[in-house]
Amino acid sequence: MTVAPVRLGLRENAAQFSLLVAINAFVGMMVGLERSTLPLVGRHDFHLTSNAAVLSFIVAFGLSKALTNLGAGALAQRAGRRRLLIAGWAFALPVPLLIGVAPSWSWIVAANVLLGINQGLAWSMTVVMKIDLVGPKRRGLALGLNEAAGYGGVALAAGLSGVLASQFAARDVLVVAGAGIAAIGLLLSVFFVHDTAAHVALEQATHHSGSDAEPPPLHEAFAQATYRVPALRSCSQAGLVNNAGDGLAWGLVPLYLAAHGASVAQIGLVAAVYPGVWSVAQIATGHWSDTIGRKPLIVTGMLIQAGALAILATSNGNVAIATGTAALLGLGTALVYPTLIAAISDAVSPIARAPVVGVYRFWRDMGYALGAIIAGAVADALGYSGAIAIVAGLTAASGLWVLRDMPSRSPSATPAGRGESAPSVAAVR
Repeated sequence: MTVAPVRLGLRENAAQFSLLVAINAFVGMMVGLERSTLPLVGRHDFHLTSNAAVLSFIVAFGLSKALTNLGAGALAQRAGRRRLLIAGWAFALPVPLLIGVAPSWSWIVAANVLLGINQGLAWSMTVVMKIDLVGPKRRGLALGLNEAAGYGGVALAAGLSGVLASQFAARDVLVVAGAGIAAIGLLLSVFFVHDTAAHVALEQATHHSGSDAEPPPLHEAFAQATYRVPALRSCSQAGLVNNAGDGLAWGLVPLYLAAHGASVAQIGLVAAVYPGVWSVAQIATGHWSDTIGRKPLIVTGMLIQAGALAILATSNGNVAIATGTAALLGLGTALVYPTLIAAISDAVSPIARAPVVGVYRFWRDMGYALGAIIAGAVADALGYSGAIAIVAGLTAASGLWVLRDMPSRSPSATPAGRGESAPSVAAVR
């Protein structure tokens, strides 16, 4: 039997790349099922009156996903990407069961701890494996396609679950759909996905011959991506604030709209428009960042998000305005989301990629917990509009931070694109 040679490139690895795109759509669907319904389930089925209590499931999700990202990045080189992907889907299997039989809200919170682990392992590995396959030249496009698939799945599941929840019990919708999605994702990963370790070795040997042969220890990757390297710390803080806004959109906006008389179907529409625009637009924005550079898109996207949230805060829950701001928020996020991971990948060598991306994704997904805590506490004290306005201000400040702190780098000057050794965490000892 002849073994096909290992090659880098999107076209050269089209079959595996397409499979990983499809799997990430299922990863997105798992979390999308909750977008339009679970906050309302907390209000109506469990009779929670505190916004902070309702949003506790997002805090649990964000913390578990963030910590899992950190561990997954550190383990990817040693345990293998494919094994962690399969483990991620195994953690998804109990989630719909726990939601279905939950006698109290604490069970829903526990289910979202498992969902966070699922997302941290499965989404992280599909991201890293796609970067492994395509090599340095089409990194932004690859990430745009990955995130488009994931958030397309979020949008589809959010919209459909909102419609179905207007006809059937919301928890029944979550249970049946969640079980089917988790089973399909697991089967596809077990029987059809191949590991990408050989692609990492090829890129390391071809483009980064001067870099270390081992990934950096976690403490070193954490320090570099958190505060030492301007290109990395700028991305980490922007990811944190971006997902604080996403956590607010997930948990608080449905309650905000419901308080102003919106139906479950209308809430489902708004919940679907935001990730839907985000999904479609980031195919173009990821590719665009390969051409004009990462920094302009990140700064512009954060400021657009801030403007959208400011408009939403003054909308008094009007569904038409909320739908428009959801589209604007999706556009801003599309400019930011794939570009941040591409910028991180530009600044490190292939061998350091998984742990450094894991640290970035740790900070980014801590934003879910931060956003839910801020949104819940401030909404209880000042109302929904006050909470949304505060997150809008944080988002604008984050964009200005990137403008000041992130080094400007033209696409042609990207080390990975020239075939030279990138500024690497693995090389800083």
